Amino acid sequence: MKLCRFGEIGLEKPGVLVGDDSDPRHVRIDVSAAISDYNEEFFATGGPARLKAWLATNSDSAPRVAPSVRIAPPIARPSKIICVGLNYREHAIETGSALPPEPMIFGKATTAMCGAFDDIVLPRGGEKTDWEVELAVVIGTRASYVTEHDSHKHIAGYCIMNDISERAFQKERGGQFIKGKSCDTFAPFGPFLLTADELPDLDRVKLQLSRNGVVAQDGSTADMIFKVPLLVSYISHFMTLLPGDIISTGTPSGVGAGMKPPQFLSHGDIIEYSVEGLGTCRNLVRAID
Repeated sequence: MKLCRFGEIGLEKPGVLVGDDSDPRHVRIDVSAAISDYNEEFFATGGPARLKAWLATNSDSAPRVAPSVRIAPPIARPSKIICVGLNYREHAIETGSALPPEPMIFGKATTAMCGAFDDIVLPRGGEKTDWEVELAVVIGTRASYVTEHDSHKHIAGYCIMNDISERAFQKERGGQFIKGKSCDTFAPFGPFLLTADELPDLDRVKLQLSRNGVVAQDGSTADMIFKVPLLVSYISHFMTLLPGDIISTGTPSGVGAGMKPPQFLSHGDIIEYSVEGLGTCRNLVRAID
């Protein structure tokens, strides 16, 4: 299934994307009659299976969502977003960093989440706002000290995330990465959650991002240093992962900071990015009001 949410901020409802249309704005159905929201309770209580059963008899009669309605993040605010740094070999090389001996993890505030087509807002005082298209994993069941072999049992599905980063805050202001990762709108997420049964092979998934029509990132999960099963297991040894939590698994090469000279986002830019099998996201970049 492709789970999506729609509606204005604070008024979002759950939906499902049906059919093969590549634009989720045209084929969404409202499932709020069956599901209150895609949140921790939904995943923890077998919500995907209940929803699938409900759709078998109700999908034809469920209301359709107008194409003009905003696409929201496909899950409600999770308890945490965990990101993985330097997890693609070529990205580590472009930053001049050594390959990490074990996953480098950091947090991103959940208030940074926004929809796949929402505007990205440049923060006050920011000078070096950068892009990072990533494959994101959504946790389906509580995970604590899980083995790599059993990691798949704890995954609900996959989405696209853009780990937008203000490099000046991240690297030049002291402290931890979270300062440069957590500004409002710095986690565009979506456009839908593809349940894990429909994306079984994660070894060669293509990722691409363009800025103003020019391709900047063009990579594959084949370049990952630490694969998804290892990441879920590894992180679960440091914290309990709850249903709905997000792991953003790292970005391929082609970020603005790695270019010569470096390039960063500016007011009026448009970035468009995709992960194979997970749709396409598109954001307008604008200065803060």
